[in-house]
Amino acid sequence: MASIKRMTLLTAVVLSMFFMASVALAESTMQKIVKSGELIVAVQTQGPPVSFVNKDGKRTGLVIDIMEMMAADMGVKLVLQDYDWKGLIPSLSSGKADIIAADMTPSAKRHMQVIFTEPVFFAENIVYALKTKGFKSWKDVNKAGVTVGATQASSYASVAKKFLTEAKLKEYAGGNPQTFQAIVAGRVDAGVSDRASVAGLISQNSDVKVLEGTVNKEPLGFAVRPDSLHLLHALNNYMRLIRHDGRLGKLVDYWWNSTEWEADHK
Repeated sequence: MASIKRMTLLTAVVLSMFFMASVALAESTMQKIVKSGELIVAVQTQGPPVSFVNKDGKRTGLVIDIMEMMAADMGVKLVLQDYDWKGLIPSLSSGKADIIAADMTPSAKRHMQVIFTEPVFFAENIVYALKTKGFKSWKDVNKAGVTVGATQASSYASVAKKFLTEAKLKEYAGGNPQTFQAIVAGRVDAGVSDRASVAGLISQNSDVKVLEGTVNKEPLGFAVRPDSLHLLHALNNYMRLIRHDGRLGKLVDYWWNSTEWEADHK
């Protein structure tokens, strides 16, 4: 019995030391930000209206505005790093970036590598195609002989694999714009994306339409490394703050729920 008690006490001590070590690691990213005066954020290279380069050559978009606002309120410099979609998580895991700010779904598989914030905004995933293809509903695409396109290693590709099981999937590294061009060029029959991202592309090409119905809805959030719990709590707190004071809602309405941004940035 004494042996069991000693083992229990030893286990408690080890767990306590592990917890304290975890806390120390959790604060390291925030400490680095404070010391350097820089918040390093990984963003997707081509992803309007979330993150893109506008007509003036300036990096802009929904997540850029959110991160610029947060960095300003923190009193630090925002440093943006551009990656294609599949490079976002590796950039964070390797320590090159402090945060991933993108329209990323907090899937169970991704949670094995990073920790996500609470949802920042939400997406309606849809299917789109050339009008001449004759598709009416997104379900019409789910059949043999049809090829659908989606951003490589994205939740859109996962949606296609889950809901369009009969169709053939082709993935593109260049994000929604490359998938859209593949549809226009006839290299694929349809594409999978979120309604907001496709709205801006379709407004520039009336030959493409969104098919009827919503495939599914997903929460979208930002991500940090598992050792960055201080930064994670700071992000969640900040999102609550700007949600309650109305700033987040204004940005989401401008960038995500409308195409108003096109007149200013395209």
